[in-house]
Parts: sequence; C-alpha cells; structure tokens
Amino acid sequence: MDETGEGCAIRYDGNPLAARPDENLIDLLVRHGRYLPHICYHPSLGPVQTCDSCWIVVDGAVTRGCTVRVRDGMTIESRHRGAEAARTEGLNRLFRKHELYCSLCDNNNGNCEIHEAVHKLGVAHQAYPFRSKPYDKDESNPFYRYDPDQCILCGRCVEACQTVQVTETLSIDWEAENPRVLWDGGQPINESSCVSCGHCVTVCPCNALMEKSMIGHAGPFTGWPAALKRDAIDVVKAVEPAVGFRPLTALSKVDQAIRAERTRKTKTVCTYCGVGCSFEIWTRDRHILKVQPVPEAPANGISTCVKGKFGWDFVNSPDRLTTPLIREGDTFRPAGWDEALSLIARRLGEIKAAHGPDALAVVGSSKCSNEEAYLTQKLARAVIGTNNVDNCSRYCQTPATTGLTRTVGYGGDSGTFADIQQAELVLIIGSNTADSHPVLATKLRRRKKLHGMKFIVADLRRHEMARRADLFLKPEPGTDLIWLSALSRYILDQGLEDKNFLAERVNNLDAYRDSLAPYTLDYAEEVAGIPRAQLIQAAEMIVAAKGVCALWAMGVTQNNAGSDTSTAISNLLLVTGNYGKPGSGGYPLRGHNNVQGASDFGVLSDYLPGYRHVLDPGHRAAVGAIWGVEIPDRKGLNNHTMIGAVHDGALKAMYIVGEDMAIVDANTTYTQAAFEKLDFMVVQDIFMTATARFADVVLPGAPSLEKEGTFVNTERRIQHFDPALPPLGDSRPDWRILVDLARAMGADWDYEGPSDVMDEAVRCAPLLAGVRYDRLRGFDSLCWPVDADGHYPTLLYKDRFHFPDGKARLYPLAYIPPAETRDNEYDVHLNNGRVLEHFHEANLTGRVAGLVAKVPELYVEVSEEMAAARGYKEGTVVRITSRRGAVKAKVHVTPNVGPHDMFLPEFSVDEPVNALSGNHADAVTSTPAYKQIAVKVEVLERDAAPALPRSNPRFGRPTPRRGVEVERKWARPDYAPPPAPDEREGGLI
Repeated sequence: MDETGEGCAIRYDGNPLAARPDENLIDLLVRHGRYLPHICYHPSLGPVQTCDSCWIVVDGAVTRGCTVRVRDGMTIESRHRGAEAARTEGLNRLFRKHELYCSLCDNNNGNCEIHEAVHKLGVAHQAYPFRSKPYDKDESNPFYRYDPDQCILCGRCVEACQTVQVTETLSIDWEAENPRVLWDGGQPINESSCVSCGHCVTVCPCNALMEKSMIGHAGPFTGWPAALKRDAIDVVKAVEPAVGFRPLTALSKVDQAIRAERTRKTKTVCTYCGVGCSFEIWTRDRHILKVQPVPEAPANGISTCVKGKFGWDFVNSPDRLTTPLIREGDTFRPAGWDEALSLIARRLGEIKAAHGPDALAVVGSSKCSNEEAYLTQKLARAVIGTNNVDNCSRYCQTPATTGLTRTVGYGGDSGTFADIQQAELVLIIGSNTADSHPVLATKLRRRKKLHGMKFIVADLRRHEMARRADLFLKPEPGTDLIWLSALSRYILDQGLEDKNFLAERVNNLDAYRDSLAPYTLDYAEEVAGIPRAQLIQAAEMIVAAKGVCALWAMGVTQNNAGSDTSTAISNLLLVTGNYGKPGSGGYPLRGHNNVQGASDFGVLSDYLPGYRHVLDPGHRAAVGAIWGVEIPDRKGLNNHTMIGAVHDGALKAMYIVGEDMAIVDANTTYTQAAFEKLDFMVVQDIFMTATARFADVVLPGAPSLEKEGTFVNTERRIQHFDPALPPLGDSRPDWRILVDLARAMGADWDYEGPSDVMDEAVRCAPLLAGVRYDRLRGFDSLCWPVDADGHYPTLLYKDRFHFPDGKARLYPLAYIPPAETRDNEYDVHLNNGRVLEHFHEANLTGRVAGLVAKVPELYVEVSEEMAAARGYKEGTVVRITSRRGAVKAKVHVTPNVGPHDMFLPEFSVDEPVNALSGNHADAVTSTPAYKQIAVKVEVLERDAAPALPRSNPRFGRPTPRRGVEVERKWARPDYAPPPAPDEREGGLI
C-alpha cells in the first residue's frame, strides 16, 4: 500500500482508478471527481438503499453502487444500458415525490442533490407527474420545518436520527398508503422527543427539511410573499412540459451563482461546550443563514447539538455591548476607546504603585481564544507583575487535571473521541454527558446501539446515559472515592489486576495497595450506599473488558475531594492496565469550549504556558527571557481565593475578561460583596453581565464569530476559526483590546494579529512547539503535545508516561467526607448542573428565542416519592434555602432523582444556584464544592403552571428502529426494483 493508502486498482467505465481497499465506491468516485447519482447515500450514514439512483454493473451484475466495497481488480460499468435505464427510472420516481422549483427554493445553494442530479445528468423531462401528498407542512419546531410534499423518502434523516444521533425519534411508515417521515410515530415535531440536534436537516438532500433561518433569506427570489412565490412556481411548472428541465436548470444555476456571491461560508468552532465541534457557518450580511457541519470535522463530523446548530442568535442580540462604558455614580456613560483605556491604565498603575502588583488580579475567559488567553496571562505577569491570574477551570476541571498529573503526567485527556469509541466499556462518573457534552453522547450511543459498547454509569441522577447503562450505580453524595478505591482493592485482592502492566509501567504499587486497607466492599456499601453485588459486578465488567475508558465531569470535580476522586479514577485505570492502548484511558470532559486551552496557554495562578511551573526558576527564566521581563516567583491567587483576598483587604483591583464571576463563583452573596469592596474593577465582555454591573469600566469584546483564533477542546485538539462577521458596533476582538491596554500601560506589544501571538506563545511552551496556523487551515487540527515538526500523538502513553522514568505512579489516598451533608433542618441534598438547551448562566442561550421556548423558566427536579410525601405537583413553586441564601423554582416531578435529592439546573441569572453554594472547596485546587449543598424547601404556591412546556423533548416517546428499515419499502406490493428499458411500468414508490 502506498502513502495515500491506495493499495488496489479497479476499472471504471474502462478507465483505471486507484482505490483504497474496502473503500465505498461512491466515496472513491467523489474523490476522483466522477459523478454517479447517490441521492440517499451520505458518507457519514453509509448505504441507505432507498433512492434507486446509483445502479451500476459490477463484474456483469446490476447492483446499487452505494453498496459496493472496492476490491482489487474489480470491473465496474456505469454506462451499461440497463444500469442507465434503472438509474433514470429511480430518479423519475423521486421526481414524482418532489416538486422541482429550484430558483425559488431556499435550498438552491449547490448542495441539493436532486438538483445536481438533474443538472449533471442532463435530465430533460419528468416521466411521472409530481403528486402532492395529503399532509401539511410541520412548522411547529422553532428551528426547522418539514415539508412532506418535498420529501423523497430517501430516509437519510431517519438513519441519522436512529443510528448517528440515536435520539430515535424519526421513522417512516412504509406500510401507509402515502408514506412520510414521522416524529414519535406521528406527533407534531414540537411535541415529540426531538432534541433539535439538526442531524436530520444537515443530511437532507433537498429542501424537505430546512432551517427556518434560511427560509426567505437564501436567494434573490426566496423572500417573495408565499402567494407570489406559488404563482411563480405554477408558471414554471406550466411551461416545464414544453421546454423541459434543461433551460430551467440553467436558470437555477445562474441563481446559484448569485447566491454564492452573496453567501459567505466560514469555518468556525462552536462556542459552547468542550467537545469542540467545527462546522461552516453561512452568513448573508449579518444574517446567520445556517450552520453546516461536514464529515471532515475532526471532533464531530456531521453532528451538532441544538446549541451548536441553532444557538447563535446572541451574536446579533440588541443587548450586545458595542461601546466602552465608564461608571458615573450608579449609571454608566458611553466612552471612546482612548478614554476608557487611559483610565484603566492610570487606575491600575496607581493601585500598583500604592499597594504593589499583587494587589491586582486578572481573570481570563474559557470562551476566548488561546491567543487571547496567552495575552491575558502575559498582561498579568509581564505588564502588571503578578501571578494573580486564573480562569474558570478553577470552577470545574482543575481537580481532574491534578488527578491525571499525579498519576500519568499530563493533565489532559488520554486520547481522542476515536479512542473512546474503540473501548469495550465506558465508565461514566458524575457526567450528564447527553446534556453537557451532547455530541460525544451521540458517539457513545451509536457505539452501544450498533457495536455493543457497554456502559457503567455512576451518578446521583438517573439521566439519559444512566438509563442506557448496563450497570447504574447511585452512590451517596461525595463518596465516589470510596467505591472507586473499593473496586481497586477488590481487583487486587482477587488477583485480577494487569500484573504485567503494573510490573513494567507503574511505580508505587506496594504503598498504594497498603493505602487501600480501609476500602472494603462492606465499607463501600455502608458509606457509599452501593450494594456489594453491584460493586463486584462493576469490577468484573472492568476486568473483563479489553479496553476501558473513564469519563468524568463536574459531578466528580466539584466536591471537596475532587482532586483525590479524580486520582482514584486514574488509579483504577492503572491497576487494570487501561492506559496507552486504543479504547483506554482517562477522559475528564472539559466544560467550556476553551477551558482546556485557557489552561494550556497559562491562565493559571501556578503555571506558565505549557504547564511550566511558576515556582521553577528555570521555567520562569525561559519564559521571562522571551518576554524581556522577570516573572514573579510567588504562586498567585486563584479565582476562588481572590474573593477572600478582597474581603481581607489584600486585593484592590480586578480585571475580568469574559467570566460572569458574580454568579458562577460559589456563594454569590459573598462574591458580590467582594466586588463592592474593590477600589477598581474592569470587565471585558459581550453583554452587561451580572459581573459587569459591578465594574468601573466595561469594555465590549467580540464573540468567536467576529474574530480569528484557535481553541483547544477536551481531546487536547487545537482548531482554528476565522471571523464570519465584523465586530458589532465599536466592539473589538479581545486580543486587540488586550494589546491596546498593554500599550497604554507602557508595554511594547507589536502583534499584528493572532498568528503573531501564537508564534510567540509556542516559543514559551515546548508542549506546543509545532503549532502553526498553516498547520491548522480548513478542518486540519493538532493534538498536543506537538513537536517542532508538527507531529503529535492522538493517544498518549503508548510507550511511556510523562515522568522522567517513563512510569506511571499509583497515588495513595485518604477519604475526606463531604463538607456539608443533610441534617434535620436542611434535609435535602441539592445537586446541580447543566441542561441540554441552556449553557450555564444562559448569558448566550437566554438570548435565543427557540431555546427559551423549550426551557423558559427555572425548575427543580424532585422525585415522585418526595412529591407524594410533601404534596408537590408539577409546577408547584418552592423556595429552596441553604445556609447561605435562597432561590425560587418550579417543581418538575421525575423518576430521575433520589428520594432525598433535588436537581437544580444552573441557567438562571435571577435565581442562581450559587446563591446556595458555600465557600468550602477542594483542599488541593480551591475548586468550590458546588455539589455539596444541603437545603430546606418550603412551598410558596402549590398550583402554578408547569415550568416545562409540552414542547420540551423530555415528554416525548421515542420510536427506536434499526434505521430506515428499507426492506419494509421493498416489501410493499407496489414496489419493484427499477426495471430494464422495456419494463418501465414497474412500481412507483
């Protein structure tokens, strides 16, 4: 096989073609620029076999081209008379179901495969007249609509829903007189289990499924009023029999060219969670037409979630900050950039002169780019002169980084999503993956459904991934370290550990084994509340699996022993030999789009870019030489300890970039009181957030769609994004603001763009040595560590761990009980986290009307047992009170939570969950113990309307299928395969 992987050759219509062994024929032809119709085939779905448009002759036999896997020496003919006739018949059957009016269609953008087939094959006439279907359009979903009259029943949408997204909502009623696509067996879209992920719209080959944001905006004629458009369509259809398709298709190609001139397609990376989905975003002026994922996107392929596909309205929100603001008393006045930056430079300089550089602190953003993260920490260290700099990884993922750094050396995921998908068993701990990292959840569901992957899920809630689990463990809050250590002890006691792996690649086994003495199965059952039999079952499943990946998130890290519990997970993986091989490793799921990158590029109080420790003289000297400064030798304050330092009088000024600390830091009353005490405060953001309201100066930054840069996702994958829109009003890209401020403070920063910043950053961070923009163009990406030549491993630890001797380290642990538990007064444990439709405090998603329609107000999940005992109903308004504060929410009764637990989503600014959380934190990292809250509950209004509308997908009833189930179509009495030329009176379905 050569370097391209093309190790075999075939003959196609008499010509040789180099091929990859077992490659799908359609993919091969597309690669070589050969056209064979394939309306129902999609490279991410495989052969669906519903459209009958790709018939060919292979070694003398007529067959569907989409089903052919290439082998050496194969002979294929597409020009065979019988194959051509069969393809023509198949296409004509599609035209019978689809009304062609291309120049007036919102989807005439070069990606309608029906149009392209008509054009490329020169189809002249329609053999069978279009026949309308007896169904109305379904316009009920806020984001997309379904038009049965345009639907060709290719089944791509069904296949995507059933076997890619695996929400299992869509199906086709093949046995009906007039088949159509169904949602939950026949419900309106907006009353079904559809989560609006957009897979169906992405793969639709025509205009049957369309984004509403496209309709009326895509082309020069598509904005006509419906009646006028209908009249125009009727005129076109009236002349079509006389003139044929060709002149009309030629006209529609002109229309396509006009649209292409006015439509901008920009590759970007999602601004929400840490999965790091990339896609093209289509814009026309400032109007966002659509998000179009592509198969080559490295993290997500064609997958999106509702936020990534449809959650971008915030970019053009009238609430956007568009000019600098300066406080005057209790109000703000607009200001010019020069005035605002001069004021900031003067005030920060005065405070530094009076109290020293450590009286100032800088907080960076997990939503800004890597380049902006680098400049943020450089502003703190090289311009202000302090290591008081941090980012929101302190609130979520720093404990996981600590656990991995202790045991295997690198504080990042062991591999990529491709590695996770090779696991036989996935252990999911404290992660509501389907809501928090939805596109990763689609990959896991797909592997489970199609390939038998097993799940063990440990969580306080029986969420979707728990319902799909082979084994669900429900521990008592804050006890994960106990049952994880009990599994390790049981495996060692039974001699089930990977002895060779431990002997050859791991240190400290004896000390670790001794430390496990307290963690018997009986102790774990007593304290963690997991039955002994379930613990044994979990251990035996882990040992039996050829590869185990552990996924965990904030349910682990946001506890007062978050670092130790993360370490316990990694210890268990080491004991069982689950590092350094495909389908193995530790995967803490990063919460924000660039929380990994913000840390990688040095926005940490104790680490310089590339995790070079600030207390290491050599590391300080190396980076300081590049910057031309002496870096402070003291570890700085972190996000959480900064607030205490304000109250103590040590911290006088803060510069906060893109972080709504007023409601995301623990104990909001305490945090906001600190902001009131500051001598000077600057907030740089895109909205007037709760934090910005405390500022003395507010600077308008820009979202990712309005600037260039790179992000790092949870896989350690570095991806580039381009600006799709200019900055709104007088706002500026955040990197530009930071450069301008540094210059106003006397620094000689001469960066001309983000690529210059990246070039300097990688000089400071050997971990990132080979990162360059020319290696990140298009959908190319890099996973750190990257050497100078651009080489990188996707799977870490194949040969050695990241320690001097190359061996991992088992790390002994002692259990730390939760800082706060239930008692007689505060008798309910309050859990909290994300929901699919919103992102954290909803500063972004709360400005997307369709998302708000799905989840319009705050609710709290309570169990059926608690509701019955306390007289709660769906919609009952309750006050939830902790030892720090209180919030109001409406009750949602669900079987997902335990009888002594509640779950409160964290998307409300008005009723923030952190009004309830306390100052107790992980002893190692200062990450607040957000998941350790005891509360009491009182009824305020018993009979209010429910919080969740009927349109929320939680109320739907999915209809699982194997896929499109094309054999049911073939079994219809009116179906026959497209016939040879003299047999045209065949079936029409």
